[in-house]
Amino acid sequence: MTDRATPSDTYSYLGPAGTFTEAALKLVEAAAGKPWRSVNNVGEALDDVVTGRSVGAVIAIENSIDGGVSATQDALARIPGVRIVGEYLVPVDFVLVARHGTALSDVRTVNAHPVAYAQTHRWLETNLRGHGHIPASSNVAAATALLDEHPVADAAVAPPGITDHHDLAVLASSIGDNASAVTRFVLVSRTLAIPERTGADKTSVIVELPSEHPGALVDMLEQFATRGINMGLLSSRPIGDELGRYRFVIDLDGHVHDERVADALLGLRRFSPRVTFLGSYPRADGFRPEVSARYSDEAFVEARDWLRAIVSGEPDVEPEPEPEAG
Repeated sequence: MTDRATPSDTYSYLGPAGTFTEAALKLVEAAAGKPWRSVNNVGEALDDVVTGRSVGAVIAIENSIDGGVSATQDALARIPGVRIVGEYLVPVDFVLVARHGTALSDVRTVNAHPVAYAQTHRWLETNLRGHGHIPASSNVAAATALLDEHPVADAAVAPPGITDHHDLAVLASSIGDNASAVTRFVLVSRTLAIPERTGADKTSVIVELPSEHPGALVDMLEQFATRGINMGLLSSRPIGDELGRYRFVIDLDGHVHDERVADALLGLRRFSPRVTFLGSYPRADGFRPEVSARYSDEAFVEARDWLRAIVSGEPDVEPEPEPEAG
């Protein structure tokens, strides 16, 4: 892929080639056959979108082992004008690579990104007792450093497929400590158009508490509980203006076009000094939440119609009872 492209069709991702973010971008149908731009960090990826260098950017937002990605959450809170329009799940596993001719018994030091090392340390301790760990700036950097004239490590923890891009040997595969580890990536764009609801959707927001008083967090959570909305993610991040002030990154089950979700967002807007709507988009796992009848769209519409009739002075007409079966 070349980095020279028109802003209208370029997609940015955290590179270089071979990263898990690139694997996520491969899942974006709209990006197939389009130019991809490798960037160094989340801020640069979002800046590409805001300035128009790219039509979209894929960034990691959550890991099933480590939770929310703080750099992404902070950047989304700080950089206005972007929306999440899709999400993608990438299984996270690792391989141990080395220069050709290196045997597993030769390895004394391992180069690895701290997160990758944390997710493989049990395998490493079992199979490379007494090894030393040298932190790397990224998973790919750990591997490419082995190709230096005088490498600082004997082996590196890297993503699967790294040998498609770099001339290294795989000493061991599937060395991750958790076989079900998954990283969730989102596609971010400048478009304000909201994807159509599918019934298997997610809505993401960032909410600040109005003040630090007892029960403030409960007050915020009640906006969802009283409308039957489940939260898939609730992550706190410091606002940074003073000690003890936090914002909350929240994923809701449902779409902004769902009456219960729209009503909750109205409640949040009345409650919070700042609500950032990040987007409503199809869930990557296709999960469709069960919605109680009292939280259905029909229930909200019927309640509004009932109140409208009262205010307009219409006669109060009881609904016809449902006919009994049989």
